Amino acid sequence: MASEKRSALNKELLFLILQFCNDEGYKRTAHIFERESGCYFDMEFFEDLVLNGKWNKVEKYLSGFTSINDNKYSTKIYFEIRKLNFLEALDKNDRAKALDILMKDLKVFAQDNEELYREMTQLLTLDNFREHELLSMYEDAESSRKILMDELKKLIEVNPIFHGKLKFPVIKSQRLRRLINQGLNWQHIQCKYPQPNPDIETLFEDHVCQWPHDHLFMQSTDNPQLDASLPVFPSSWFCGPSTVTQAVSREDICVSGPITSVATTSVNMRDSNTMSQNSLLGAEYEVASTVLHSGRNHSPESSVSDDLPIISMNNGMLQNFEPVSHTDLPKTVARILNESSSPMSMDFHPVQKTFLLVGTDIGDIGLWDVNLGVKMLSRNFTVWNIGACSTMFKTAMMKDPCISVNCIAWSPNGSFFGIAYSKHIVQLYSYHGVTDVQQKLEIDAHVDGVNDLAFATPSKQQLVITGGDDKLIKVWDVITGVQMHNLEGHEAPVYSLCPHCKDGIHFIFSTSVDGKIKAWLYDNMGARVHIDAPGLACTTIAYSADNKRLFSCGTNKNGESFLVEWNESEGDAKRTYQGLCENSSAVVQFSPIKENFLAAADDHVIKIWDMDKVEQLTIIDAGDLPANPHIRFNKDGTLLAVIASENKIKILATAYGLQLLNASVTGFVNSSSDVSDGPRKHVINPSSSVANSGEADAHVPTNCDEERIKDAKQKIIDNANNKSGVCKIIQISMPSQCKSLQLNGYGEADKISRLIYTNAGNAILALASNGTHLLWKWPQNDLNLSGKATTDVPPQLWQPRSCSRMMTNDLIDSTPEEAVPCFALSKNDSYLLSASGGIISLFNMLTFKRMMSFMSPSPAATSLAFHPQDNNIVAIGMDDSTILIYHVRFTKVKSKLKGHSGRVTGLAFSTAMDLLVSSGEDAQIFTWNLGGWGKCKSKQLQFPDERIPVRGSNTMVQFHQDQVNFLVVHETQLSIYEAKELGCVQQWIPEDSTRISQATLSCDSQMVFACFLGGIVSIFGASDLQLKCQILPISYLPYTPRFSEYNEWWVQRKCAPPCRSCKST
Repeated sequence: MASEKRSALNKELLFLILQFCNDEGYKRTAHIFERESGCYFDMEFFEDLVLNGKWNKVEKYLSGFTSINDNKYSTKIYFEIRKLNFLEALDKNDRAKALDILMKDLKVFAQDNEELYREMTQLLTLDNFREHELLSMYEDAESSRKILMDELKKLIEVNPIFHGKLKFPVIKSQRLRRLINQGLNWQHIQCKYPQPNPDIETLFEDHVCQWPHDHLFMQSTDNPQLDASLPVFPSSWFCGPSTVTQAVSREDICVSGPITSVATTSVNMRDSNTMSQNSLLGAEYEVASTVLHSGRNHSPESSVSDDLPIISMNNGMLQNFEPVSHTDLPKTVARILNESSSPMSMDFHPVQKTFLLVGTDIGDIGLWDVNLGVKMLSRNFTVWNIGACSTMFKTAMMKDPCISVNCIAWSPNGSFFGIAYSKHIVQLYSYHGVTDVQQKLEIDAHVDGVNDLAFATPSKQQLVITGGDDKLIKVWDVITGVQMHNLEGHEAPVYSLCPHCKDGIHFIFSTSVDGKIKAWLYDNMGARVHIDAPGLACTTIAYSADNKRLFSCGTNKNGESFLVEWNESEGDAKRTYQGLCENSSAVVQFSPIKENFLAAADDHVIKIWDMDKVEQLTIIDAGDLPANPHIRFNKDGTLLAVIASENKIKILATAYGLQLLNASVTGFVNSSSDVSDGPRKHVINPSSSVANSGEADAHVPTNCDEERIKDAKQKIIDNANNKSGVCKIIQISMPSQCKSLQLNGYGEADKISRLIYTNAGNAILALASNGTHLLWKWPQNDLNLSGKATTDVPPQLWQPRSCSRMMTNDLIDSTPEEAVPCFALSKNDSYLLSASGGIISLFNMLTFKRMMSFMSPSPAATSLAFHPQDNNIVAIGMDDSTILIYHVRFTKVKSKLKGHSGRVTGLAFSTAMDLLVSSGEDAQIFTWNLGGWGKCKSKQLQFPDERIPVRGSNTMVQFHQDQVNFLVVHETQLSIYEAKELGCVQQWIPEDSTRISQATLSCDSQMVFACFLGGIVSIFGASDLQLKCQILPISYLPYTPRFSEYNEWWVQRKCAPPCRSCKST
């Protein structure tokens, strides 16, 4: 077994080397390597050789995989190749060459077929070999080679020698470099004195960091409790989602992939291990991008590419890359939701982490905001179109009108949700944010009950999959309602569905109540996999959060329950977990949590396992639970919804989940009645309150202020639930109605030109008028467990200890009064691309060092954007109305896009649509295809009432989280466009001459925040651009004499800028 594994790994290494050669353009070397290793037969390369008649190279390449006498297929392949070579020589009247081929190449086949060899010899005596009746159809070399190639493909595909060698495995880009990077990371972890910016000068020897000469100067001066024996680095190295460092020298550019470093952290002497665990568990598991360059500021060989995350830990934690902790489990009952009937199914919104869909036993559905503990939306069951339903359904409803929700689920992007009912039908809704829910489809899907429902997007097509009591699985188009596939094969009612995609192949796992598991492709060709569930249990299937591990949990007729991890390649159980009850009264429900844990609801409690250990880890007793309750985690595992007795749903939260809920749980939970007081062995007892340590910050509002904020928030919620259609605009006009922080430390800058949050949500980045960048980071501490942006804790102006200078743009050759400052952050916040009217600079966000500069004006850059899937590719909007697609690593322009008639002021990528959207001061919108960078569509903005925009006004674009719609911001309007056809979906226009200065979508794309030149901030619903709230300058701007005059003027007006009603176009 060990030798087989080594052999498999050796083969995979060969593929990685091949991938590297192809990526670097060493095609000839790659084909030589294919032939010598015999691991992969490149059919396209082989076909090119055949069609070009390079017969010697054809046989040479083929010889690396098979010889003439290996089997009948190989013999046939060689014979057909040599025969056509012989005929082509005859066709050219080159009889000497034909004779040579006959004697040297074809004679080996004479032993098995002397008659055939004799006939071929006779062809030499004919003036035209086409006189032979079997060769009369021979036309010319080109057509004959195509015919031959078709025949060779068939022979190669059936030849067992070529099995497993015709398809190149799906491997992530730059995989070999990533593995090298992992090795260097591991070496760096084990360094006795690891440094933050190691110079990796060679790959021929193991990396070892030397004792730093300035070690004493690296100690913290901020916290005297920190251990002075360990170097201190910025907290983002330890708990942030991405970090980058300088790495390989120019001489090692042959391995031009990313090489990162691992930083150690400062450790609190009181509890170093706990601190390390909390910091690591607070990290987001995101792929980081790293930069390869020579350690100098301007390396022409600089490269930016996606890579592995930096693993930050102290030397005491080396044995555990992802430490687990009970603090990472939802142990606190934070909310109790009361339904009017018994909840049957639940699902958290994939984006809005606190929105919970609930379906009940009387067919009702509700949408809860668990943050506020309120039901935002409620729908009673009704048939939308009874005339379109089947006679069987009508008859069933006449006999028994009771109907229950069997399953309720969101689509992957949260734009749809579906309900599977206990009788025949499925209903689909489209969701546009908050309470904007619209009926989409009603499908009479199955005979009797529809037991499960799931969404999938193979080939970017929105599909919904249903399974029912009629033993069938059906696949429907979400948009049209057309049935795409009918999957037959189960011999009992279908119980659960699990669509998945692996290595680019989309498939569906299904289970039935008789304990059978099947796997299907999206066709009607039957099940491809047939497996018995352990104990023939009625089973549900789920993948881990990273989509790499497969689990199932079920209960059989005897009450025996099985929680199992599967070996997908072998189709058998890899690990069976211990601790489930042996006489369960119902099917045990389970769910993976993040990437570390499994949870199952069994015996009135929630049982937890470490995925890598079969022994039960712990128990969470939320109190008053049925024997086998339904459970559901939100996407990041911070909240757990569990169905309790008496129509209740309990929301349990992790420490970060409590902060996400933005409130103390004391006002919602009575610990004496709702939480079990009795201690149990290995039990986490949920607490009903959160202890806060430290003194309150002077800027945090008082209790009175908190009440006013709650009142303002409640008004917004009531407005969202308003069914009258009359939009009540909430005005915030007092400082006590909102929390605010003032960020200081501008230095010599007199104005902030650009301002954005980092993608991780833990910092604010600003570009000042003098070209300086300012970065404020929120600390992660007891008052801010997540380390995310909040007004409860002020952020700190951050700068790496190793760099004494801020990131500053080069202002040479720029004209300040005409400059359009612009910048862009890479998706993982590792790199900053910035310009202030002059040369474009690429900065390392960890070290603040300028990695390279390019594109001297004029023309100057006016907008910038990173390609979301490749940090090496950037889009640059120019002052001369062009867009440059620039490759950072190769320092060259890949494409130049033309279409705008004025400077380009907005750029946004959509990987879902494979589009780049651009906008300019010409008020035009263009879409460009990411494949060949060709122009797709264009649209001219329409100005209302012949309102003339100010000359040089910018048009900005930003994609919605669904990557299908995007926001367009112009001083005269806000608009939502769909990207494919550039149709305007929604539009908002100020009624008077008020000008919009800037607008942006909220992080969850549910709201639009817009600023006006007068200082007003307006909040709109993103789905309908309905004005919800206005924040007046008096509530957040500091008091000054000048502001006092403005305030007096505002009071005289006594109204917000008037606006038209939102309109759809």
